Amino acid sequence: MQPPRQVTVLGECVADAFAGPGSALPHTGTQGSSPNQQGMVLHVLPGGGPANTAVGLARLGTPTRLMARLSGDVFGRLFRAHLLESGVDLSDAATAAEPSTLAVADVDAGGQASYSFHAEGTADWQWTRTELAAGDLRNSACVHSGSLALVREPGGSLVEELLTGARRHSTVSVDPNIRPALVDPEVYRARLPGWCAVADILRLSRDDLDAVAPDLTIEAACDSFHAAGARLVVVTLGAHGALASLDGRRISVSGVHTRVVDTVGAGDAFTAGLLHHLGGRGLLGGRLERLTPAEVSAACAYAVRVAALTCAVAGPNPPWAHQMDPEHSGASAQGLS
Repeated sequence: MQPPRQVTVLGECVADAFAGPGSALPHTGTQGSSPNQQGMVLHVLPGGGPANTAVGLARLGTPTRLMARLSGDVFGRLFRAHLLESGVDLSDAATAAEPSTLAVADVDAGGQASYSFHAEGTADWQWTRTELAAGDLRNSACVHSGSLALVREPGGSLVEELLTGARRHSTVSVDPNIRPALVDPEVYRARLPGWCAVADILRLSRDDLDAVAPDLTIEAACDSFHAAGARLVVVTLGAHGALASLDGRRISVSGVHTRVVDTVGAGDAFTAGLLHHLGGRGLLGGRLERLTPAEVSAACAYAVRVAALTCAVAGPNPPWAHQMDPEHSGASAQGLS
């Protein structure tokens, strides 16, 4: 394995707020209020699909730069500290006047999270051409983007333009990370063919696939993405691992068992593991010309382990390189979202 070349990740940072029971609020004597009125405590963690992927890559040892618009508010300061502590390069992150995006997560008994978003007029979507042009992508082996950054305007169209230009010198990776509560799945369906024409790697969850191709089998959906241009398509399947398709050649990777705390950020961690493994073997930087099914299988197996460790802890908290040692981690994966 060789030292990976730089990966640039482009997209949003989101404050993931997890609700919990609050303590009783003091009685103020205000008319109509009741004594010991109950409140709610929100535990906020730095998240957002692209930011989670950048953190995962950096912690595994890939030199990683994040192009994001970071607010100066309390959440933006939290993002910066978290990203820098994880080793992410923020030299091309824009300082934004707008507030940060907030996602309130509701985690069920099985660890699966659903979200409500507070995203109107927030920093993540207000990209300008000047801000995006500030980042020199020529030294990046791979440029990865996805999630809401690709569909929220005014920035979404500009991000698509940047990815098109990046193909001249970098492998392009896209993770749609579909959020139907915030954006109509029809928007993703309309844009997916264009993303496939640009992307060398397309990673989706089974939920993503159900949202954009509900009438197709996984194999038929993969073939449609290949026909539109994507060479490597990977669909994560929760407890059942992942199915990858390289130019129509299918590769199945089994899931493995772990104690699931929650699945928040597991799909982003999988993407980080996949790109890190491919980069460490010198397979990023072009159109995946030397990629073989055996390499895809090994990369996906590694990515499953990265996701497993993320499922075993609360929130989007991907592992560090030393935690990937099986003797240290005891890891196995049960939930990839």
